Amino acid sequence: MKDWQVQEAKARFADLIRAAGDSPQEITYHGKPIAVVISRDAYDHLTAPRESLVDFMRRSPIYGAEDIELERQDSLPREVDL
Repeated sequence: MKDWQVQEAKARFADLIRAAGDSPQEITYHGKPIAVVISRDAYDHLTAPRESLVDFMRRSPIYGAEDIELERQDSLPREVDL
């Protein structure tokens, strides 16, 4: 990731935008990072809707299977000294 000072980013804005198409570009102010310019593709990937847990579980090959037997262990919990 290339660092750009604010003055340089302002003066060479078109170059900054072109470079962001290849990799994220960091903008600094007084040596401290203040912003990152990324490509539209990278932004779309970061903000894409995520699949919900319910949808993920519904895609399971065992979703709706009636022949699965789940057993709960009946043993007592162990004692812990506090």
